[in-house]
Amino acid sequence: MKKESIQEVNSIFQQPWWLNAVAPGEWSVVVAEHGGRVVGRLPYVKKSRRGLDFLRMPALTQTLGPWIEKKEAKYPKILAWQKDVMAELIGKLPKFDSFQQNFHYEITNWLPFYWHGFRQTTRYTYVLSDISDADKVWAGFLENIRREIKKAAKQVCLRTDLGIHRFLEVNEKTFSRQGMGLPYSPDLVHRIDRACGDENRKIFFAEDASGRIHAAIYIIWDERSAYYLMGGGDPELRNSGATSLLMWEAIQFASRVTQKFDFEGSMVEPIERFFRAFGGVQMPYFSISKMTPWLKTLQTVKSGVRLFFRKG
Repeated sequence: MKKESIQEVNSIFQQPWWLNAVAPGEWSVVVAEHGGRVVGRLPYVKKSRRGLDFLRMPALTQTLGPWIEKKEAKYPKILAWQKDVMAELIGKLPKFDSFQQNFHYEITNWLPFYWHGFRQTTRYTYVLSDISDADKVWAGFLENIRREIKKAAKQVCLRTDLGIHRFLEVNEKTFSRQGMGLPYSPDLVHRIDRACGDENRKIFFAEDASGRIHAAIYIIWDERSAYYLMGGGDPELRNSGATSLLMWEAIQFASRVTQKFDFEGSMVEPIERFFRAFGGVQMPYFSISKMTPWLKTLQTVKSGVRLFFRKG
């Protein structure tokens, strides 16, 4: 079945076929039009629970937020254009009790959302903006990453033929080591894998001579950028450097199919430190939220009750 793809997006995560995979039957989109032409789009995922409506980010989706047609004009007029388009998109959103979305880093102006009562916090990703020159990318790695890659290359070989079931086994080990279950369902991962197919995803495994899988990573891409989506490793084999090797292999592969490599970032310090070592540029992006006053009050009361019983 042919994928439903559109041009009016900032990233792969706004594509209809992606949203059909991660939020089947739960997503929709509001559009702004000018002269019969779509000039802005804002996809959203709606979930209802106990009579409350939540507009939320689906799992394994880095960003949503608005796409706004770029305009050639003086800077003040560009800002005015963004204000008008965003205001129209906000006005067309369905009624909600709580809203939360991460915007793509290309959206650098969230003032129109502020003026409509939304709040913002900043998150970060790391992006290699030009992966066409492998030597230049390699030179940007910190020395410890280059050492790990060289060490791993002597212990493991690359495989890309083991499939999604084997990947999930490795992926789950990372969370098991922390006493956690998978933060997303295997069914979701299978839907993503089917939707992406060979033209939008690749899975990399590091296997040693004994057949042990040291690490695995899962990347997706479109014509703009590749994204590190998921990964995992065997806790007993963590010191082999296999994950660093797989990242390097993934970046080299991505250079043949797209322009950039987005590590998808993390606010977890050890993960951020690992991604940063690959030489990508730190890119801030906005996490935008809004909550109705009474729901905010309800959450404050619940937090107070939990604190009371914890102290008691």
